[in-house]
Amino acid sequence: MDTTTLPAPIAAPAPMSVFERYLTVWVFLCIVVGIALGQLFPGPFQAVGRMEFARVNLPVGLLIWVMIIPMLLRVDFASMSQVKQHWRGIGVTLFVNWAVKPFSMALLGWIFIRHVFAPYLPAGQLDSYVAGLILLAAAPCTAMVFVWSRLTGGHPLFTLSQVALNDTIMVFAFAPIVALLLGLSAIVVPWDTLITSVVLYIVIPVVLAQLWRRALLRRGQASFDALLEKIGPWSITALLATLVLLFAFQGRAIIEQPWVIAMLAVPILIQVFFNAGLAYWLNRRLGESHSVACPSALIGASNFFELAVAAAISLFGFESGAALATVVGVLIEVPVMLLVVQWVNDSKGWYERGMNESGRRG
Repeated sequence: MDTTTLPAPIAAPAPMSVFERYLTVWVFLCIVVGIALGQLFPGPFQAVGRMEFARVNLPVGLLIWVMIIPMLLRVDFASMSQVKQHWRGIGVTLFVNWAVKPFSMALLGWIFIRHVFAPYLPAGQLDSYVAGLILLAAAPCTAMVFVWSRLTGGHPLFTLSQVALNDTIMVFAFAPIVALLLGLSAIVVPWDTLITSVVLYIVIPVVLAQLWRRALLRRGQASFDALLEKIGPWSITALLATLVLLFAFQGRAIIEQPWVIAMLAVPILIQVFFNAGLAYWLNRRLGESHSVACPSALIGASNFFELAVAAAISLFGFESGAALATVVGVLIEVPVMLLVVQWVNDSKGWYERGMNESGRRG
């Protein structure tokens, strides 16, 4: 049982809305709409695809900012002062997110994409699929983990502190880890584009969101909460618009080989359950409370898929297998994470019995 008493966070996220709960449905509709529009109006979409600067697609870059900044407004970097309160849970989170998750996904990609499913996948896209999986795994969840934590009764300030710490680490670690794993996978890394993606999709949004957050909080908590509620739909709307563009370019490949999505989903699903189970078990072994173990397990299982999609498009293009692989992560994110939420909720009794038997307290 957690005996640490901490104040409530500044802005507790609301439970998942109906729109968020059925995100998979909206993503599927975007697949249908995007494929149809891409086949009916190829000219306009090709024109959008050519709107690039330094290999970064400008319309997508704008949409990514609209996606990410409202999410980052919720992150309070001052909450990192609470890290010491639950250092074991934070240690588990960092170990799983940065020492296990990207490397295990690279291994799963090598096993399934380069070997098990290789005969059934387009030979020219194998490297790109692996790259997309690596990009997905190298970006730990930022926004949705607040929702998952709320649904499991997770410790609110622990959730805030681990997200803030992960975002800080991501600024410095995302590019080197991606470059290392792509290099080990014999995939050419355009360093200039990778660094540009980090600056555009992590550094600048974090700075803008924190400046905006401080300005809003100076006006009062009510003003801050009202804005969060108002701009909440922006993120999902921008994500869906990006997916329509992406599937407009991917349409022909999907029509010709629809089973590719199912095969890409296999390593993602294995990794979700492996990382969640590992983090959950490690927290139990170390004596952390259930309210800490839940968000620690959930952040390791979930992904910052907005960043992964943006980086995949910037590095490899709209029509790449990498972009498609990251979108598969979006497609299965909500239903799979809801299964993980149910699992950690249902196993609470088992978790706490183990702690009582070992004489540990969170």
